[in-house]
Amino acid sequence: MHGKLLLLAGLYLVQGLPYGLQSGLLPMLLRAGGLSLTRVGLAKVLYAPWLFKLVWAPLVDTRGSPRSWVVVSTAALGLLCGLLAALPPAEAGQAGLPVTVAGLLLLLNLGAAVQDVALDVLAVQLLEPAELGPGNTVQVVAYKLGSVLAGGGLLALVPTLSWPLLFLLLATTYWLAAALAWAAPALQQLPRPQPSELPPHTLRLLRDLLAVSGTLWMAGFVLTYKLGEQGASSLFPLLLLDRGLSAPELGLWNAVGAVACSIAGSSLGGALLARHRQLLPLLRSVLQLRLGGLACQSALLFYLDAPGTRLGPGTVLRGAALLSLCLQHFLGGLVTTATFTLMMRCSQLAPSALQGTHYSLLATLELLGKLLLGTMAGALADSLGLPCCFSLFLALSAMPILYLSLAPGTLP
Repeated sequence: MHGKLLLLAGLYLVQGLPYGLQSGLLPMLLRAGGLSLTRVGLAKVLYAPWLFKLVWAPLVDTRGSPRSWVVVSTAALGLLCGLLAALPPAEAGQAGLPVTVAGLLLLLNLGAAVQDVALDVLAVQLLEPAELGPGNTVQVVAYKLGSVLAGGGLLALVPTLSWPLLFLLLATTYWLAAALAWAAPALQQLPRPQPSELPPHTLRLLRDLLAVSGTLWMAGFVLTYKLGEQGASSLFPLLLLDRGLSAPELGLWNAVGAVACSIAGSSLGGALLARHRQLLPLLRSVLQLRLGGLACQSALLFYLDAPGTRLGPGTVLRGAALLSLCLQHFLGGLVTTATFTLMMRCSQLAPSALQGTHYSLLATLELLGKLLLGTMAGALADSLGLPCCFSLFLALSAMPILYLSLAPGTLP
């Protein structure tokens, strides 16, 4: 079992690299290069391929082996990083990302989304029933570690490594992972799928999915439960950068520290659920804690938004700001674990032939909700101002608490 878990850990780690690159490293580089908050936020449109995983998931599931899909998609990611190494990033005063760079980053997300589907299929085939628990733990932790390495670790190296060297390092990592997947004995022993017709994508299928008890309520919840949190987490680090924190220090706290806190929050959520806590009351409690944490962060922001305010080294204000950053990620991990458990329980109410597709639908809607405010946050801040923007985030974070009272009785 240990060999399988080590293999999956390596593959899921490289799968987390694109997310860390574009959520941690790229915004800091663009903001430091002089781009407006609106332009930085709009860069998250490049996540769009993740919203369409259901389009190619049946193809990955029924054509070729998951090992081949993983190897090809991972090697393609290495090639794209190699091409990005040859192109310059945005220069100071530039209106946005160069079109070629933006196009390659879009293709990078497409390749990562294909790799995600293939790797999930591979894990399902590779792991025995008794190995699913450790396998899922490895998946979550390795993915977040990959995002930390790309988002914080590489940002800390920015003064030492240039843009080309950063992407050459990423390309080498991808090609090593592709070679590992190709040569791994455990993957060579997997049975090849039998040829079959692709399942049709019809309005009837969507109607059947939405007819599952609790689905419409669950869809509304996953679309909205992260709106306020995602907007705040997109803007607060950039405000700290504007108020005097260096990009390497902020990258360390916003990636390494924040993801460590997120993993701790997810682990605590799993432990609480394992003790047979009622899911909906637990979710209500952690949503209330998150709202309180965001209120404290908003109070800090109102103070920091005053003209001339700086985060000097060793000050209490600097420590409070960094603590607030980590606390929100810890509470976000708690909320996410409880929400994904509720999503899975809702999908278990579907007929067995629809459960996988049902869960993929909810996961896609969950991602759409997170991208919505992450993309618009910069434009809202530029137009409304940070105080009004964070007041809106507080209201959006209160909505899911009220929405829980409408939960159908079929959900535990």
